[in-house]
Amino acid sequence: MRSLSIAATGMLAQQTNVEVISNNIANMNTTGHKRQRAEFQDLLYQDLRRVGATSSDAGTIVPTGIQIGVGVKVQGVYSIHTQGNMLVTENPFDLAIEGKGYFRVALPDGQDAYTRAGAFQRSPTGQLVTPDGYTVQPGITIPTEAVDVIVNPTGEILAKLSGQTEITTVGQLELAVFANEAGLESIGDNLMLETPASGTANVSTPGQTGFGTLRQGYLETSNVNPVSEITTLITAQRAYEMNSKVITASDEMMRTVTTLR
Repeated sequence: MRSLSIAATGMLAQQTNVEVISNNIANMNTTGHKRQRAEFQDLLYQDLRRVGATSSDAGTIVPTGIQIGVGVKVQGVYSIHTQGNMLVTENPFDLAIEGKGYFRVALPDGQDAYTRAGAFQRSPTGQLVTPDGYTVQPGITIPTEAVDVIVNPTGEILAKLSGQTEITTVGQLELAVFANEAGLESIGDNLMLETPASGTANVSTPGQTGFGTLRQGYLETSNVNPVSEITTLITAQRAYEMNSKVITASDEMMRTVTTLR
């Protein structure tokens, strides 16, 4: 009976769906996290009677045919890059991107990673770094004698030094945008990598056409909507249960056949 294997593919697909939803809910409070959604596709079809085949020597055509599907599969897990809310922190090194763009981060192997999480800190040498100590590109050093640091919406970093009245420019932050944000590869730690699917990073200063602006003293929260995720979770659970009932019904039908005398 095909229904056994068909229902099994449905249960496996909904299991993956629940795993995606659980990851979204687990990251409700993760800075800059983008929620994901599982996408499904039907599997191949078996032609018991091919559509358009001739049914007689007179050339009559079968109008519909008989096609039996063999189940469902997870086609992909799609990231939804909508803007999260702004959380006030009043920390001068907390930066949120309003609009499109990612901060560039230099990994220890020399590769560039990208992030929306702007919870930055100062290293022992004064460099602007992530909580893991990775340098924020293009490598900006805040002087140790700075008594106040200002980051304007266009990414220019200004510092007021001790004993001086004038404000000094100490660096310029950059943002990267991609043609296909969903094609970025998540590697954990709020970091993503460029892939052939995402396209090459286009780097420029904040505020340029197609680039977002920065807000100092804010962090972008996760864009996960808990109410929506719980609703989706209930739907996935019910779909899983219905597929399991198909297996139960198929098993009972097979038992009936095997007990015939």
